[in-house]
Amino acid sequence: MSKVISIVNQKGGVGKTTTAVNLAAALSEAGKFVLLIDLDPQGNATSGLGLKPDELQQGLYHVLMGQARSHDVVLNTAHAGLRLVPATPDLAGANVELVNVEGRENRLADIVTELRHAYDYIIIDCPPSLGILTLNGLVAADQILIPVQAEYYALEGLGQLLKTIELVQGQIKPELEVLGAVITMFDGRNRLSSEILNELYKFFPDKIFRSVIPRTVRLAEAPSFGKSVFHYEPKGKAARAYERLAREVLVYFGDKLSEDV
Repeated sequence: MSKVISIVNQKGGVGKTTTAVNLAAALSEAGKFVLLIDLDPQGNATSGLGLKPDELQQGLYHVLMGQARSHDVVLNTAHAGLRLVPATPDLAGANVELVNVEGRENRLADIVTELRHAYDYIIIDCPPSLGILTLNGLVAADQILIPVQAEYYALEGLGQLLKTIELVQGQIKPELEVLGAVITMFDGRNRLSSEILNELYKFFPDKIFRSVIPRTVRLAEAPSFGKSVFHYEPKGKAARAYERLAREVLVYFGDKLSEDV
């Protein structure tokens, strides 16, 4: 059975989708069979892997609404071991359409149950909000990974996110765990980044990944070319950082490391 990890932070612009795409790619490069689910109506994970959301006939929305089967919307990507459940523009309406649906918070969990036997890892890219779609992402997951930008506003809203996770643990899914926080957009030349890193270690004393994702121009450029950083700049600092993050995730789950990781 696959490990299901939701990438969550309701604050936008923290490298959430970048982390979802590149962690999924890194795990696939390590020899794992990975499914990335784009739960964000913006569809950035979908376009970041070279697909155009507005040109797709169906995607996650259609499965959530019972209009398509889960296996029918899974698409191949440029990474041999990485598959994608894409977002289409219709997904923006799901926040409203799911409100009165019975068991609405379990819709994605049901889809994941259908798919998880086929993959080693399922990565879910959640929207930058705490609405019904993100709730679905929390309920569907086994573990939560929180990208945190290395800046003073990084802790803004983090307490609210953790309270939401606690509510899900208390009322819906007690086995849900916080895998940890990963520092993104880190600039070692900036004293401010180092200070924030120290503060975050106090906030998450035992839940900070040792891997730190740097702020680089090439990492920021890669999505505009529809590529992960591993296909855009495979030897760069960002690719090495996501390789290290994938290694930490594999070690956490007691998974075997390939010789290439």
